[in-house]
Amino acid sequence: MKLATRINSFLPVNDNNMDKVFDQFQKLGLGYVDLNYPEHTDGFSPKEMKALLDGHNLKLNGVALRFKNDFVNGDLTNNDDSVSKEAIELCKSAADYCRKAGGNVVTIWMAHDAFDYSFQINYLKVWNQLRCAFQEIADYAPDLKISIEYKPFQPRAYAFIDSMGVTGMMVKEIDRRNVGITLDYCHMLMKHENPAFAADIFGSRKKLFGIHINDGYGLNDDGLMIGTASPFKTLEFLYYVKKHNYNGMFYFDTFPVIENATDECQANIDMIKKLDSLIDSVGMEKISEIIEKNDAIAAHKLMIGFLK
Repeated sequence: MKLATRINSFLPVNDNNMDKVFDQFQKLGLGYVDLNYPEHTDGFSPKEMKALLDGHNLKLNGVALRFKNDFVNGDLTNNDDSVSKEAIELCKSAADYCRKAGGNVVTIWMAHDAFDYSFQINYLKVWNQLRCAFQEIADYAPDLKISIEYKPFQPRAYAFIDSMGVTGMMVKEIDRRNVGITLDYCHMLMKHENPAFAADIFGSRKKLFGIHINDGYGLNDDGLMIGTASPFKTLEFLYYVKKHNYNGMFYFDTFPVIENATDECQANIDMIKKLDSLIDSVGMEKISEIIEKNDAIAAHKLMIGFLK
């Protein structure tokens, strides 16, 4: 199981020193790192970043785009062509950095490709603009995985790419083998999706490129420790991820503020390993047999069995 965690949870308590952060990651036994681009890469050339990672026995999984400043009214679909082109170029720059630093996944969360009011945007125009932008990015870096991370809202009232259905439609229209999806567990809860549903659909199509795992209560991007608010949903989610032989990253996208960042990460590690062992203890075949019964009582007994 490939594990990584959120750098921004560790920076404030480690003097904003990346070397100290990576030292904590190494001590925790994590093997991989995801970098926000350009937030975490400023001041480090790809060669320098790779050397820093190597020095802590860490590997770069990939980079995640962060659109700020000029992009507040739109990222890849900004109504100002010069700004949308700048966003595309930022994605291409992220791809170059990722490749040179040893990563293979570029995760794109479009925080501001969104709207707040009725009559504010031309939906079809934005849809076509976004499809063309992703095609351009995918064709620029065919050797890398370009992964779309969706979220229903925040920071805007409505995200344009907001759900498994809309994201699936977009990926199909983009029609590039290297474009897939990053599932964020909390984001799915916010949309009132069952995370296991998305894992089964995208996993079966080999379009599951990344997983941000956390927990919450569905009204907000809570970023709680995994398995603490919806343990059975998390178990079902992990079952389908396992069923489809996902071999990518499990990224702990959790937000310790009161909690010690290292202790909180260790709790996530302990929980995901425990949940994985529970699935193994029952067995994939047995779980599959129960699912095929389409019987709520049988499913309930399975859940009780996980508690024994």
